[in-house]
Amino acid sequence: MEQITYFEDYAIGAARKTSGRTITETDFVVHAGHTGDFFPHHMDAEFMKETPFGQRIAHGTLVFSIGVGLTASVINPVAFSYGYDRLRFIKPVFIGDTIHSRTTIAAKEDDPKRAGSGRVIERLEVVNQHGEVVLAADHIYIVERRGKPA
Repeated sequence: MEQITYFEDYAIGAARKTSGRTITETDFVVHAGHTGDFFPHHMDAEFMKETPFGQRIAHGTLVFSIGVGLTASVINPVAFSYGYDRLRFIKPVFIGDTIHSRTTIAAKEDDPKRAGSGRVIERLEVVNQHGEVVLAADHIYIVERRGKPA
């Protein structure tokens, strides 16, 4: 779905929540294969029994990827991702946990490199089925201003 939202249209505090997604063992295996991260924390159940976690934990980058993917529901042709800041893996995610994402527009600022655009900072929180934030990051978008010169 496409929706044009210019820099001026974003409101500080506007929030949205995504649907949920249950993390599976297949997610662990596929992500390890894609990234080459076969650390025992993610892949060795016996090793993890002896740790405070007691079981395998999801790759932080897996939780980040799924959490971001859950937010990708609208295509805005006048905005693009500039990147992420302040990424934190706050709590572990386990096989069988269900996560969802919530986003809040946290700030807007001029873009020092692009006069016809601004930066929108969207706070991303990935939340587990217990309501606990497991991951947080700031997503920075470059968004065209309304009436941008051609």
